[in-house]
Amino acid sequence: MSFIRSAVKTSTFFRPNLNTSFRSTSLFARWISTEMKARLDKDVKSKDVVLFMKGTPDAPMCGFSRAAVQILQVQGVDFNKVNAFNVLEDPELRESIKEYSEWPTIPQIYIKGEFIGGCDILLNMHQSGDLEDLLVKEEIVPPEVQEDEKN
Repeated sequence: MSFIRSAVKTSTFFRPNLNTSFRSTSLFARWISTEMKARLDKDVKSKDVVLFMKGTPDAPMCGFSRAAVQILQVQGVDFNKVNAFNVLEDPELRESIKEYSEWPTIPQIYIKGEFIGGCDILLNMHQSGDLEDLLVKEEIVPPEVQEDEKN
């Protein structure tokens, strides 16, 4: 392998383009503007749970966004305490959040400012019990009272 190919392959200066669709076959990855990065830094910390989705929690516009909302509802998350951003209203936000998180799909969930993942990760965490543990640990939902404690 040539020196240049090796340097490009291992350099953090050249960022890979995660979107492999036909329209993004350019050689250069899109970079987030300084203003958008500052906005996203602020947005992901705006509430304990932040959801970037297609549509709104009341009217999701895709099945994955609907599933993410339903999982959070089943977990007992109060949506008055969730900041949800509809990426369909802002094309720049839609593309920038993918680069910001280095995650290629929507929806995206942040808890206490930390990126958790998309719908698939949220579903896996829900099924394993890890999501409930995280939400209780971060004091987003109260711990479930066991039957033995009630009697």
